[in-house]
Amino acid sequence: MFKSKSKNETPKTVNSAPSIPSDSNVIASGTTIEGSIKANQDVRLDGTILGDASFKQKLVMGETGRVEGTVKCNESAIKGKIDGEISVNGLLHLLNTAFIKGKIRAKKMVVDEGASYSGECLIGEQHFKNQPVS
Repeated sequence: MFKSKSKNETPKTVNSAPSIPSDSNVIASGTTIEGSIKANQDVRLDGTILGDASFKQKLVMGETGRVEGTVKCNESAIKGKIDGEISVNGLLHLLNTAFIKGKIRAKKMVVDEGASYSGECLIGEQHFKNQPVS
């Protein structure tokens, strides 16, 4: 009548959010970092950084994510707010809730409907000569 579950079975869960690789860094909503930050892995930012941020891999910024300072990374998907300069060595993707106030430098850029930016925008390979991401 009733089947008992084997101890080796793991419960199935439904996860609508994309999985984050285990070697990624997560800065959760409600967290504020004052000062500069550097990371070699992907970063998921839902909190706030008040200072400069340098990521050697990808920056994924949620709607609650915010940076007041300079951001450098290789790839990015932005839903939050940046007040300062952003430099992306590859693709900068501004999703529908993104807002950037300041200088943008990227090799490639995609802007979704609803996203906005205000400031100088330099797109293309020519803006990255002798400008490695640190």
